[in-house]
Amino acid sequence: MRVRRCAVVYVEPRERIGIDLLDLCAGGAGASRTREWVALAPHLGAECVLTDDEMLALGRSSPSQWQPPGLVGEPVVVQSLLDQGLLLADGPGRNPAHDRDQMQRRSQWHPLAATYHAFTRWDNVDSAQAAKDAGAETSAALLKAFGPPPPEQVVRGRPGRIALTRGGDGYLDKLLRQRTTCRNFDADRQMEFADFSKVIERAFAANAVLQADADTVFLKRSSPSGGGLHPLDAYLIVRNVSGITDGLYHYLPIDHALEPLHVETSNLQDVALTIVAGQDWFSGAQVIVALCPRYYRNFWKYRVHAKAYRALNLEAGHFSQTLYLAATEVGLGAFVTCAINEVQVEALIGLEPIMEGVLAVCGFGIRADLMQTMELDPNNEVWACH
Repeated sequence: MRVRRCAVVYVEPRERIGIDLLDLCAGGAGASRTREWVALAPHLGAECVLTDDEMLALGRSSPSQWQPPGLVGEPVVVQSLLDQGLLLADGPGRNPAHDRDQMQRRSQWHPLAATYHAFTRWDNVDSAQAAKDAGAETSAALLKAFGPPPPEQVVRGRPGRIALTRGGDGYLDKLLRQRTTCRNFDADRQMEFADFSKVIERAFAANAVLQADADTVFLKRSSPSGGGLHPLDAYLIVRNVSGITDGLYHYLPIDHALEPLHVETSNLQDVALTIVAGQDWFSGAQVIVALCPRYYRNFWKYRVHAKAYRALNLEAGHFSQTLYLAATEVGLGAFVTCAINEVQVEALIGLEPIMEGVLAVCGFGIRADLMQTMELDPNNEVWACH
């Protein structure tokens, strides 16, 4: 058997601070400090705590050349690293992490971006409850906890400002003023099929298809995409829309059609609430859309590229804003959030996070008659005419 290190791993020297009751009772500060090496390998998606010997052995191993294990470290150390999936074996009976490491090597992720992506995904987080527990639900609570925020506007440069002309009262001006995040949906009302179709078409449909050659196709959509690749897919939870059975769907932008995904879910409301990490003010929307890029299409062009992942995040932002405007134009409310449980979305849809993932969740639906959760509409552009 020979071994090599996984393709991507970063090691963080970390200090954990805990409570030492014995020290506290003895008159000390009562704080215990534990220093450790923490390995972050994106193909694993979970932290690994290393001993000093394991840390040294990992540093001795090559990520590209197979080596006899004796050159890496003591047998017990090598076996521990193999068990954790940080070292990989080339012989029969190789550990399950081997295949995921191979996928990572083929994926063309930039190493730092891959690590950030893997270790910032949420798994069954309830962000709403966390805000309650932290006493950070209101601006008053935030001020009490953290003091005033940084200024809302920064003034730089020399004296002599140039006043600009205001936009006026055109159609787009009104639409932009009415664009606001909806936190009050009426889940019991039914959305019209025509409104649903119009919003989805404007936000996600392909407006044109360019056949560059026999096996290379580019789409023109209403939002920009890095390199014109448009790797972003839309997966929808649809409830209470006329003409559509409640369920989970994948949108086909060329065909402007939904394909049903046969996923067993006993309660779509529970699924929606989990996806948006407990934000019940969003989970009642008739349509919830997971914005899921196929990383491998983007990285086909932008290989091991330091900006590729950033471009994908920008793309999700572009599409969500287009969705806002499309929903607002037909009188519906919309939202977008990145406080989401990526692990649950991946499991629901069946995504392999090295190759495909979810960057944000947006949605749209019928606004409730009463504002029970605060919305940022200071000029009453929405609620005055609702």
